[in-house]
Amino acid sequence: MLSLKKKPEAAGPQTPSWHPNFRNYEALPDTKVVRTAFFINGGAVALALALLIYLGVGELDLHSLRSQAADVQAQIDRDKSASDAAVAKFRKFQEQEKRIKEVNDFLNARPSVAELLANLSKTLPVNVAIDRFELTQDRLTLRGTVRGSPDKASGYASGYVESLRNAPEFKSLFSEVNLTNLTRVPSTGRLSIEVVIKLVTEEKK
Repeated sequence: MLSLKKKPEAAGPQTPSWHPNFRNYEALPDTKVVRTAFFINGGAVALALALLIYLGVGELDLHSLRSQAADVQAQIDRDKSASDAAVAKFRKFQEQEKRIKEVNDFLNARPSVAELLANLSKTLPVNVAIDRFELTQDRLTLRGTVRGSPDKASGYASGYVESLRNAPEFKSLFSEVNLTNLTRVPSTGRLSIEVVIKLVTEEKK
């Protein structure tokens, strides 16, 4: 009796499963709503824009600084001539001030001319005449004529020098009194004398 059971058919060839292997992430398709590649490209563009903005702002600041420096230099150039003129005037003023100070020091260092002449007239002998009077900062020079006979005129001159050395009026003014010249004048027969007097300066007082 024939069996009614069908023979099992030979198994067909094995086919891979229709769905992907989820364990292999690299083979999976990118099914995100927003793809990762878009985020990467957008970030690069944003970084580039930020860098451009930063460089642009820096360039604007640099341009502003250069403009300000140019304005300051222009102002300096405009004021330079006036500044140089002011400096020159100040130096000239300093020189004039120095000269005025020297004149004041000179006038303060030597005795009063009026007082000196008054005291000289008091001590002047009747036979001695002052012909020339020269006063500097530290020296007084007297040139005069002595009347009298030749044998007495030289004595009058020496006596006059001694009176200048010892007169109380001149003790604080004269440091030295010297008869530097004694010459007979042929035309008049009188003696021409020169007396050099060193004055007491402020440093010696």
